[in-house]
Amino acid sequence: MYRIGIRSWTLLLLSILLPLAAEAQLQLTPYSILEERLRGGNHFTQGFFFDGQRWWESSGLYRHSWLAEYTDPTTKPVRRKWLPRKLFAEGLTVLGDKLYLLTYKAGEAHIYRASDLHHLEVLSYSGEGWGLTSNGTYLIMSNGSDELTFRDPDTFEVLRRLKVQGGGEEWSNLNELEFAKGLIWANIWQDSRIVAIDPQTGEVRGAIDLIALSPDIRSHPDTVANGIAWDKARNGLWVTGKYWKQIYLIRPEGLGFKTKAASEVNANSQ
Repeated sequence: MYRIGIRSWTLLLLSILLPLAAEAQLQLTPYSILEERLRGGNHFTQGFFFDGQRWWESSGLYRHSWLAEYTDPTTKPVRRKWLPRKLFAEGLTVLGDKLYLLTYKAGEAHIYRASDLHHLEVLSYSGEGWGLTSNGTYLIMSNGSDELTFRDPDTFEVLRRLKVQGGGEEWSNLNELEFAKGLIWANIWQDSRIVAIDPQTGEVRGAIDLIALSPDIRSHPDTVANGIAWDKARNGLWVTGKYWKQIYLIRPEGLGFKTKAASEVNANSQ
C-alpha cells in the first residue's frame, strides 16, 4: 500500500514537471529572408547600426580597427575613422546626435558626432566592452558574460544590471546588441543563434538560428555571426558576421514582427 502510494505520487510529480521542463526549452523562431546583399569579406564586424538612411559599422582587431559610415554597406564608406593601434573596436550604437563606440579591453567608450564622426570625448568603464545598443533613453552594454548593464549616456555610469536567463540554458558570451520591437537582440559569440531578451526581466523570449546563412567557417575560425541592425521601414533585421561577404535582411515570424501582411496572405491563397 505504502509503495503504491509513493509510486503514484512520483508519477504524478513527473507528469507535472516533465511538460514544464519541455516548455522551458528555448524554441527557435523561424524567419524569412527578404534580401541578400554582397560585399567584401574583410570586415571583422563588431557593431552594426541603421537609422533608415545611414549605416554605421565598427570593425575590430588591434592595429586594424575602424569605424565607418555608409549610405550602402556594400559600397565604400562615406567616412571612415581608424582607431589608434592600441585600441580594439567593439560594439556601437547611435543615440540622439551621438555615436558611442566601445573598446575591447581599454575601458574606453569613444563618443563621436553622428553627423560627421567628429570625435567628441572619451568615457571610462570597468571590464571588457563587447556589444552596445540603446532603448532610446539609456545605453545597454554587454561584456561577454550573461549580464547586461544599462548606462547613463552622459556619464556611462551603470544604472541597472540585468542577468539574462531562461530558455532552459545558461547564457554567456553575449555580444553584439540591437534594440527592436521592445526587445534586446543579442548575438552570442561562437554561436549561430540570436536571442531576444526581455529588457525588464532578462528572460530570453526566443531565438533565431542563422546557421543556414553562415559561410563555411573553415575559411577562418572567426567567421561567426555578429552584427544586427533594425530596419524599421522594412520591418526586419539586417544580420551579418565577421568576415561574412553577405548581409541579409530577415523577418522573424513572431517576437513582435508581423509574419505576413493581409495582402500577402490573400495573394498566396489565390
